[in-house]
Amino acid sequence: MSGFVSLVGAGPGDPELLTLKAARRLAVADLVLYDALVAPEVLALAQRARRFFVGKRAGRPSMKQETISALMVRAARRGDRVVRLKGGDPFVFGRGGEEALALADAGIPFEVVPGVSSAIAGPALSGIPVTHRGISSAFTVVAGQPAESCRRVLSALAPGGHTVVVLMGLASRAEVAALLLARGWRSATPAAVILGASTPAAATWTGTLAELGIADLPETDPDAPGLLVIGEVVALAERIAPYEPALRVGAEVVARGENMSRTDPAHRGIREVAARVGRISRSDPAPRGIREVAAPMERISRSDPALVGGGIDVVAG
Repeated sequence: MSGFVSLVGAGPGDPELLTLKAARRLAVADLVLYDALVAPEVLALAQRARRFFVGKRAGRPSMKQETISALMVRAARRGDRVVRLKGGDPFVFGRGGEEALALADAGIPFEVVPGVSSAIAGPALSGIPVTHRGISSAFTVVAGQPAESCRRVLSALAPGGHTVVVLMGLASRAEVAALLLARGWRSATPAAVILGASTPAAATWTGTLAELGIADLPETDPDAPGLLVIGEVVALAERIAPYEPALRVGAEVVARGENMSRTDPAHRGIREVAARVGRISRSDPAPRGIREVAAPMERISRSDPALVGGGIDVVAG
């Protein structure tokens, strides 16, 4: 009896960006083989499944691709419903195509469940549209590794007129900047580095192409993934960055209950405001995820849309 394999995209990190179809597949899975950067809340949806980490991170030991494919084939032949869970979209630098070919060659029935790619979601959540009428009519997505493949793509791009997104590009940002400058891109071309997109550790640096390779980046989770965005659209971030309720110094955001789960609606609501459940006191440094804690601002309203229905009390400090 043959089972079935679902190659599922988990999205950029925020569990609320998981698709409904992906959630359904996880709920009935017998086996989940998951990558790095998949949120614990997403894995928790596979309550009845055996779960095994098979992810890869640069410079770290990892399972061979052939072994992962063999695990899927063996489990499916045993009759299991297998979810191969990947960050972002399975077919965007996720080696999903290789796994699909391996399944097809082995005669295993499978499907692809697309996910939200950080190549688009990361910039969007930082207020950067990858295309914009009159500014950028196209965008190019390239992986920062392997370096030679990245160089070939970037060397073929004419300066200006479109947007460049480099996934897994933190280690190569200086090389990327130097290559584009040598290709004739303006040194003042707007550029951004987006860290931990859609997660509580999210942070963004913006500047110019000339600064990209040498800039000090925001402090955040050292394991947070990073991507680069280069092009005139980056300049729009200052004007159209998504709404973030700002907290004044001394405000306290207090979640009811002592043992709140990360999957609790209250946690999700507070994460939109402060990127963590807890209190903000006058002695605390600005918590990560809050852009302007110390700026003059009004008292947070109990009717704030990010808090309503989440079981949150807001107390002025």
